[in-house]
Amino acid sequence: MTNEPYKDFRQAVDREDTRIDLGKAALTIAVSDYPNLDIAAYLSRIDALATTAAGRLGSAADVYRSIATLNFLLFQEHGFCGNREDYFDPKNSFLNEVLDRKTGIPISLSVLYIEVAKRIGLSLRGVGFPGHFLVKYVGAEGEIVIDPFNQGEILSQQNLETMLHRLYGAKIAFDPGLLEPIGKKQILRRMLNNLKIIYLKQNDLIKGLSIVDRLMVLDPASGEDIRDRGLIYLQLECFKQALEDLESYLRLAPDAEDAQAIRRQVVALTKQVAQLH
Repeated sequence: MTNEPYKDFRQAVDREDTRIDLGKAALTIAVSDYPNLDIAAYLSRIDALATTAAGRLGSAADVYRSIATLNFLLFQEHGFCGNREDYFDPKNSFLNEVLDRKTGIPISLSVLYIEVAKRIGLSLRGVGFPGHFLVKYVGAEGEIVIDPFNQGEILSQQNLETMLHRLYGAKIAFDPGLLEPIGKKQILRRMLNNLKIIYLKQNDLIKGLSIVDRLMVLDPASGEDIRDRGLIYLQLECFKQALEDLESYLRLAPDAEDAQAIRRQVVALTKQVAQLH
């Protein structure tokens, strides 16, 4: 499989994390599914939202007024909202679809929120909170945690503890470390991982393979992604490619929990590939 379909994605992420244009990179994730996607037009729509917000704020905006203006513009006027009815629809992970349909999941709505905020001079960071992506402001006013999936609600520690308990029960205890901001490549990885899980659950192996290929653009040495690609190749009966990937995985992670099972798979595949010649 050629990497040409991922050229836009590769160009968007092949730089220092701080220099990645998150909105553009997120839009390039969709290019394989939407080959005629006009990325510049969608970026212009984000610009237009920011222009409206900036016009209302003027020059004396503090952080809370900026957040309030963003929330009113995005969630009240434009009607962006979390997609609770069809949470696992892959369209929720594509930023172009979020802009078109005005609905998404926590991470895609957070990317939109971060990008509009950036354009009005409000610097926000993504937070990979367990099970529910959030955004965070850190400045003179302290830390402000915002939930774009829930209309830009500002969350207290009590809110966060309640959310965590609702998602995981007593399995995960709240810790301030759960609110550490993550980089742009990590955000993109989480978006792609969501899509990978959805496509593999749907048994859409070709789309799953496409997502894993893009994960490996982000991190070519990721053992987990090399293994997953090998297992997808195996299901697609591309035995030679499956063998190469699973052998690479064992070299990278010889002591992994599943290493023994993968070794058995490699033995069987080695015989299978030998019979093909």
